[in-house]
Amino acid sequence: MRPISILQFALASLAAVMVGCGPAGEPSDSATNGKDTPKLSVGLVFDSGGRGDKSFNDSAWAGLERAINELGIEHRVVESKSEKDYDQNLAAMADQGCDLVFAVGLGMESALKKVAATYPKTKFAIVDGLVEADNVRSLRFKEEEGSFLAGYLAALMSESGRLGFVGGKEIPLIKKFHAGFVAGAKTARPDVVVLPEKYTGSWDNTDTGKLAAKALFADGADVVYHAAGKAGLGVFAAAEEAMKYAIGVDSDQDYLAPGVVLTSMVKRVDESVFQTVKDVLDGKFESGVKVYDLASGGVGLSEMKHTKDQVGAERLAKVEEVSAKIKSGEISVPSTPEKLAEFLQKSS
Repeated sequence: MRPISILQFALASLAAVMVGCGPAGEPSDSATNGKDTPKLSVGLVFDSGGRGDKSFNDSAWAGLERAINELGIEHRVVESKSEKDYDQNLAAMADQGCDLVFAVGLGMESALKKVAATYPKTKFAIVDGLVEADNVRSLRFKEEEGSFLAGYLAALMSESGRLGFVGGKEIPLIKKFHAGFVAGAKTARPDVVVLPEKYTGSWDNTDTGKLAAKALFADGADVVYHAAGKAGLGVFAAAEEAMKYAIGVDSDQDYLAPGVVLTSMVKRVDESVFQTVKDVLDGKFESGVKVYDLASGGVGLSEMKHTKDQVGAERLAKVEEVSAKIKSGEISVPSTPEKLAEFLQKSS
């Protein structure tokens, strides 16, 4: 394999990331489409990974931006410099009259539980988290299903028979990505070796992401999958230097290093944000858990615009075949280390 692109433009762009609206959540420009739609006010609080991560937070913003353009809403956004900002940023959005407030990220669970109770008339939605309250919708994803496909393809493409995984933080959410990835790889090739996973300890340190991936490539991996937010950009840089493959996450990251990023496990955070806004406008907002899976299009692989030829029709057909089995329920993808162990035992 001969990946041929340069990632410098993506890493350099981190320095130019917009800061957002500050702790007080000052309003950003609003847009309308001229239709007689209600003037809904929507707030969005980024997690500490921040806007410009080319991943999770940017996907949430893409969904809100679509709602701005298509639904004519007013909006406010605010970045969180650290986890300590979550409480005040969420409360600020409610104080400033937002009808609906998005908390982007599992790390806001604790803060949202308190804020939602304080502002019972405000509607909230949390991406990845689980908050049980009458005014909160929890947006959850079956990341393990999309990751299964990523692992399956990685195993089919691997020449060394050794794969790697880089996570952001060692938490249950990221374990879902890892469990699915390993299960998919072992389903494609029982003899494949998935090296012990590595964690960056943060969502935004590209240097640690690069170091983690370099260690995996040095240990023989020729495909490394990341679920590390902005830190994953470092994984791409390491893959480019090693002339190996990386797999992106959350949004379609293939363009960041064409030919180096084999595919991306796309998680439609954008769609979940847009749909929640639309539900509020249509009077259909319901609290509780809304799950986005492979069958609903909530997770899946990118179109592989830059690598489809390398993958080839035969491998793509195999991926489609196993995808259909997941959608039908024939394959139940593990989401925890314990379920992964059971899955592998049954498969052996």
